[in-house]
Amino acid sequence: MAATAYSVALLGGARLPAVPRSGLLPRRSSVCTLRLQDAPRLSLLRTKAASSEDSSASADELIEDLKAKWDAIEDKPTVLLYGGGAIVALWLTSVVVGAINSVPLLPKILELVGLGYTGWFVYRYLLFKESRKELATDIESLKKKIAGTE
Repeated sequence: MAATAYSVALLGGARLPAVPRSGLLPRRSSVCTLRLQDAPRLSLLRTKAASSEDSSASADELIEDLKAKWDAIEDKPTVLLYGGGAIVALWLTSVVVGAINSVPLLPKILELVGLGYTGWFVYRYLLFKESRKELATDIESLKKKIAGTE
């Protein structure tokens, strides 16, 4: 029977019907049927639908909040320029990553570089107690620099 361990575990021991690998292959005659009582009862997945009044009220509150924040902005063209720039930067990043991903072997090399850096970071900052304290102080000083309290 062609059932993966995941599907067997998911269905609580019930097996799925065998599916041919190709549409050209004939179906097997010894197909085990899945009965409803074989499936586990998933009471955790039961949810209640929100009433339409609750969702429309929260949507109205969100729209009013966004309108108030937009009206509070003094320099609207700059905000639009930054937003447009962020969208262009995201698109350009997607194009560059796609181009790098299309080069053979380069993604695997970059994956190895990332794995090596992760190993070095764990050894340098996370393995020993003193280095973890050093990392915590570095993070706190960076937070202070960003917040402007240093």
